[in-house]
Amino acid sequence: MLSTMLEQLKIRNLAIAETVDVQFADGLNVITGETGAGKSLLVNALNLILGERADKTMIRAGAQNCTVEGEFFLQDVSAIDAVLDDLGVAPCEAGRLIIRRVVSSSGSGRNLVNDSSTTLQTLKRLGALLVDLHGPHDHQSLLDQAFQLEILDAYAGTGDLLTAYQQVYDEMRALQRERQDLVGENDTEVAQRIDLLRFQIKEIDEAELGGIDEDELESELTRVANATRIIELSNDVDRILSGDEGSVFDGVALVQQRLAELGDILGEDAKAWRVEAQSLAVQVQELSSSVAGMAQSIEYDSERLQWLEDRKALLYKLKRKYGGSLSAIMETVCAARESLAKLESREERLGVIDEDIRKVRDRLEKEGQALRASRVKAARKLSKQVTGHLRDLGFAHGAFDVGLESSEPTHSGMDLAEYGFAPNAGEPMRALRAIASSGEISRVMLAIKAVLAGHDRVPVLVFDEIDANVGGEMGRAIGEKMAHVSKNHQVLCITHLPQVAVHGRAHFVVEKQVVDDRTTTGIQYVTDDARIDEIARMLGGRESTSVTLDHAREMLLQGAAL
Repeated sequence: MLSTMLEQLKIRNLAIAETVDVQFADGLNVITGETGAGKSLLVNALNLILGERADKTMIRAGAQNCTVEGEFFLQDVSAIDAVLDDLGVAPCEAGRLIIRRVVSSSGSGRNLVNDSSTTLQTLKRLGALLVDLHGPHDHQSLLDQAFQLEILDAYAGTGDLLTAYQQVYDEMRALQRERQDLVGENDTEVAQRIDLLRFQIKEIDEAELGGIDEDELESELTRVANATRIIELSNDVDRILSGDEGSVFDGVALVQQRLAELGDILGEDAKAWRVEAQSLAVQVQELSSSVAGMAQSIEYDSERLQWLEDRKALLYKLKRKYGGSLSAIMETVCAARESLAKLESREERLGVIDEDIRKVRDRLEKEGQALRASRVKAARKLSKQVTGHLRDLGFAHGAFDVGLESSEPTHSGMDLAEYGFAPNAGEPMRALRAIASSGEISRVMLAIKAVLAGHDRVPVLVFDEIDANVGGEMGRAIGEKMAHVSKNHQVLCITHLPQVAVHGRAHFVVEKQVVDDRTTTGIQYVTDDARIDEIARMLGGRESTSVTLDHAREMLLQGAAL
């Protein structure tokens, strides 16, 4: 059993598929069916759990949502768990990773990984580690020079060398950006920036914001602005509590007298009530005193009020200009002082930066040359091995070449890759992107995948009819090559060629049927006679004859023997 594989795929209400459950095998899984039966639904379902965008038109008519769930078996969960931990998602249990995607007609879809809600970006990150999908047009990516360089690096195993180079490259780019910031476009621009920074620093410094407390400022402003009303209310409270006539204090005093008489009649219980009344009288006096004291500390000061209002308005103005908070204002002035210091001493700083750039360029050249040496060595081997596989795929005299040219430093190195291809004897080597047909590119891609089978860390490969535009003997060769690749990867292959299908370890047939006046798609795992019938259908059409059935049996026997 392979170390990582897609074990199960469940589909509910996706396009014309109402309920589809597929349990895949390790190795090569082939998926066949008549044109229009719905084979592309499997690819669409996989794309959903790999984080591709979705829309409501994908939902089966009459349903509220569609659901796709994929369950992966992982012998080594460390790489996946590292991503999940980084994203705060529950780790895998018993080597199982379950990705579930729900697309709703209301627009409120859900993305779940191990029952934890997550984002499409998370699905994309996980998908990049799990599945490599190639459709009828995806092989066109092979014509992109950046992708060609990525393939070479994967084969060469340049990970550590590339990382070391990129660290130095990023350091150089940071120095170059700093230099550009210092230099600007011209002296006038630099002078304008200096003026602006000085103005910002002066404006913030003159505001004297050090030690200011916004809550205290707001509180004092409220007190001063409402001084008259505060005094009125406080005086009312003082009068009610302890005024000369009819006050709360007088009432409590009268209560004490009545309780004293009750004490003489009822004894100890009533005496305790009098003690409580005495305590209440003390509390009334203390409350009255506190309110009166506060009122005496309040006075209406028009000048203080104006100062506080001006202060608040200034703070609001600065917050609006410099970040929305007091801390952001202070961060702005600190950054402005730092930038101003650099600009005012820019000639000296430019000299330092130029020297640093020179040193970093030397280091970058060293790292780039080490990376290039590894790529050049790998390019020769990759060219030879891909050429060998291409000859198995029908290019008996064809040749493949990985060319490298020097370039200005970029984040991927100091090299440009250019794949060359000569499909026939006597033809010169020319750029692959200039001469290859789609059928040829498909076979080149398959040859490269065959070479990379032991290097590619993505465990599940999906080929969606990359055998289009080929047939006959070429189909047999493609099937054998996929079987070879499936020794190191789980391969899901949607194909229309019986020569490819007979090499599958597991064979699934997609069929369209009408149930209760509704069209639906189903998928069946076929073996024995049912598989022979499907291969015969692919050979001779819907009406199989004894000849096509015998031919199908023979092809399956040959495929199983390889």
